Amino acid sequence: MTTPLDTLMEKLRGVEAEIEVELTKRREELRFHIEKRRILFEEEVLRLHRELKTRVSRYVIEANLLTVLTAPVIYSMIVPIALLDLAVMLFQAICFPIYRIPKVRRRDYLVFDRHHLAYLNIIEKINCAYCSYAGGAIGFAREVAARTEVLWCPIKHARRVLGPHPHYQGFADFGDAEGFRARIEQTKGGVKLEAPR
Repeated sequence: MTTPLDTLMEKLRGVEAEIEVELTKRREELRFHIEKRRILFEEEVLRLHRELKTRVSRYVIEANLLTVLTAPVIYSMIVPIALLDLAVMLFQAICFPIYRIPKVRRRDYLVFDRHHLAYLNIIEKINCAYCSYAGGAIGFAREVAARTEVLWCPIKHARRVLGPHPHYQGFADFGDAEGFRARIEQTKGGVKLEAPR
């Protein structure tokens, strides 16, 4: 039986597909395309990008003092993020095969493509690489945690959760003991996940 929540989730998937169509149109407007994993801009666009690049010397001279002073604090976060990344890779490598949980492809979360942007100087490219790694590693950790939660505790919270992971809607409602037991039974042969959207 289709529930109102199932109907809403189907509408959400439709809206996500429409968003992807619009993003493709926007890529065309910005005059680039992806060919064999390479990002290619039209020559005229590349020329304009190069003209808009801020020289490193000007970038450093015009930098806000507080930005310069906080940069070491920001970059020091690489240590705990890298340790988290390593720990999550080990956790997944050891535990997921035992519990028959489908592994998360780390490379789907760590995307490094901003270095193709000719309007970024070397400092901006390094900043973008840092953010790509940090955000990607945390996204990877979140998905590994979410798949673990599917196996061990597929129960929705009583309070609203901001930005729940994609598997959350399939969890048993808070207080639905029979629904929880049914979901635990379903995972005994391994975790079955919906195909990624």
